[in-house]
Amino acid sequence: MDSLCKTNDNSAAEVAALLSPVPVLQVQEYFNQLITSRGCNGIEVKHNGSFGKCVYANSEFQEDELILKDQILVGMQHSSNKMDCLVCSFCFRFVGSIEKQIGRKLYFKNLGLSTCCDGDSSESGEDECMKGNDEQQCGGSSSNHNLPLPQEVVTSLMNGEMALPHTDKFPLPSPLSCPGGCQEAIYCSGSCAEADWESSHSLLCTGEKSESVSRDALGEFIKHANETNDIFFLAAKVIAFTILRYRKLKAEHVKEQAKQSVTKQSLLLEAWKPVSMGYKNRWWDCIALPDDVDPSDEEAFRMQLKNLACSSLELLKTAIFDKECEALFSLDIYGNIIGMFELNNLDLVVASPVEDYFLYIDDLPDAEKEAAEEITRPFLDALGDEYSDCCQGTAFFPLQSCINHSCCPNAKAFKREEDRDGQAVIIASRRISKNEEVTISYIDEELPYKERQALLADYGFTCKCPKCLQDSSVASL
Repeated sequence: MDSLCKTNDNSAAEVAALLSPVPVLQVQEYFNQLITSRGCNGIEVKHNGSFGKCVYANSEFQEDELILKDQILVGMQHSSNKMDCLVCSFCFRFVGSIEKQIGRKLYFKNLGLSTCCDGDSSESGEDECMKGNDEQQCGGSSSNHNLPLPQEVVTSLMNGEMALPHTDKFPLPSPLSCPGGCQEAIYCSGSCAEADWESSHSLLCTGEKSESVSRDALGEFIKHANETNDIFFLAAKVIAFTILRYRKLKAEHVKEQAKQSVTKQSLLLEAWKPVSMGYKNRWWDCIALPDDVDPSDEEAFRMQLKNLACSSLELLKTAIFDKECEALFSLDIYGNIIGMFELNNLDLVVASPVEDYFLYIDDLPDAEKEAAEEITRPFLDALGDEYSDCCQGTAFFPLQSCINHSCCPNAKAFKREEDRDGQAVIIASRRISKNEEVTISYIDEELPYKERQALLADYGFTCKCPKCLQDSSVASL
């Protein structure tokens, strides 16, 4: 298997350059520009010798004040969540209508295909629920009758032939099809469709207008990712994103007819820059050994992950290979991209308007509520607790990834009422002073000390926040 993914000698130098640490001044310049473009002027990213990149407040924040909203660099909805939530493939905003969302969910549920919060399977046996913050997890409760509705009723609801009361209070954008003709991607607007096409989807589209080398091979890659670990598709988005940026930079350079020549490697490094800022380690090296794997089997476990990544990469290479960007198809690069997600990413969570709709019905005045529930109650009963299922996925957020962990954090990832897309939202959980580091918790900070440390091992560090130092001293007595 290793021989299949062996790096070509001609691209070895480029692979090394891509994985080399970025000079501190370049990092500072990149994040200064990013902060300005995001309008997050109350923070700055600094390099700390002990902890790498850190986010500091350069103005005071009050409790519950917005610290930053960070746009996704690359993200995806979990494949297991796609039947439960119909969302834009680029910004992850819910699309269609309340009726379509409910009808579609019940349609798949009646077929036995609904997969509420199951996560995705992995040959490695690792937990596929990506790390995030409890504040952004979805939940809710309702009647547990789960009474099935006639399929013709569900179909008419899904197809817009039946209207539920008060859904006009929850308008959703009409879904737009993929411009490449695939059936996998839908969008909330033409601008999202165009942005996704230009950033990565043109290479990863399985439709007739796909710019991939082989649509058949791309289908095999997607099938493999769905059957093993859908994080491979996120890695593919990074490679496609970088290839398309490289092509755009090259075209601009040719058009400008610059007097000073620019090498292929320098263009590739510039295209790779947004990805280079994320902390990386090879996937098979950075994952903590699962509890169900005996330490004596660790080497075999890590080799299994490496071989799995190699199989995925070979399928991707057949599907979208670009000779000028050959270095991106190195197993070392692929492993580091996946490892970057394991070490940096945040849950992508968008609350469902269906939950809001049923809560609205429940809050109506008694007479209106009774009339509305005569129609809506059978649908709520059929959905059961799944009425509140949110969009779930995983994403890499450049600024959020710079925020360090603390078991006594001063900020939290928390979606407000107005936050209806996939952007990361960080809110102050207490007053934050100017020049104070902004921290969030990557785990449930209320867990006992040893459990916290075991969970944080997945991130490759031992927490030495004030709470852990105190708990450690108590534990040693």
